[in-house]
Amino acid sequence: MNWRNVLIKQDTPIIQAIQIIDAGAIQIALVVDENERLLGTVTDGDIRRGILKGIPLNESVKHIMNDQPKYVFPDESPEKMLAFMRAKRLNQVPIIDKDRRIIGIKVLNELLRREQKENWVILMAGGLGSRLQPLTDDCPKPLLKVGSKPLLETIIENFVEQNFYKFFLSVNYKAEMIKEYFKDGSQWGVELNYLHENKRLGTAGALSLLPERPDAPIIVMNGDLLTKVNFNQLLEFHVEHRAAATMCVREYDFQVPYGVVRTDNQRLVSIEEKPTQHFFVSAGIYVLEPDVLDKIPDQTYFDMPSLFEKLVNEQVETVVYPIREYWLDIGRITDFERANVEFAEVFG
Repeated sequence: MNWRNVLIKQDTPIIQAIQIIDAGAIQIALVVDENERLLGTVTDGDIRRGILKGIPLNESVKHIMNDQPKYVFPDESPEKMLAFMRAKRLNQVPIIDKDRRIIGIKVLNELLRREQKENWVILMAGGLGSRLQPLTDDCPKPLLKVGSKPLLETIIENFVEQNFYKFFLSVNYKAEMIKEYFKDGSQWGVELNYLHENKRLGTAGALSLLPERPDAPIIVMNGDLLTKVNFNQLLEFHVEHRAAATMCVREYDFQVPYGVVRTDNQRLVSIEEKPTQHFFVSAGIYVLEPDVLDKIPDQTYFDMPSLFEKLVNEQVETVVYPIREYWLDIGRITDFERANVEFAEVFG
């Protein structure tokens, strides 16, 4: 694919633009000035809209071109480019430098052909969402809209952008509503299956419902998290440290609202006024090796902390992965309101 073959000038006749578009696989022409700076784009749709307006084919493309074209920069990741193109419904997008000069073009099908990850993604979507009542009285928490779409849809799309395609949803509360919305996942180009909890099994116990043992590490994530974690980097970290299980953690600071008194028996040693304590807390995202699943009791309530405690007691290699990206646990009404405020900035 030589993108230079689709560069045209503003005075190029529409009929010539048609020939260029039809002759290539890119299905777009890029309108540039004498320094190859991007001025606009011409697609088949632009030509057809021009025809409907009665613009003759011997007129120049400046009469039909999109003079406010979308574009990306070369330092953007493939995942970000894919997300942008999907959001804007673009099949092609030019790549420009800081001076607006064309340096390439990205085609949607190329990005979609990137190797799919073999790792399964298990999303815990069966909780009652009690702390979000009354919002969850008639709607399961994963289907609550954050921004313009359900929270769980954003989670799945985030994984899809990073080339994960095989999903399991663990469902319980209002499971039929979730199944009706996501069906088999084909709308998102993924394979989606359901783990039905007839009773609450916890964030680890639900994994006992998997139909078979996977061949690669799995990612387990709570279905009420809004995050921009790079899951490929997470997997690389897990493999690099030869871990059986990896727990994502977040820093959490807590300020004691009083002066803390330190003593040696009855003797006062020091007073520290309102000290801040620093902790790591679980972020609700985990990576597990397939053989770890054998340590989960069948059809029994079992949470992830219990699984990790068991692994630690058995001296199995467990590691933590500190999250530095955006992360929000939508467990309370205030979190839900915050998510809706921040969504456009983080995911737009």
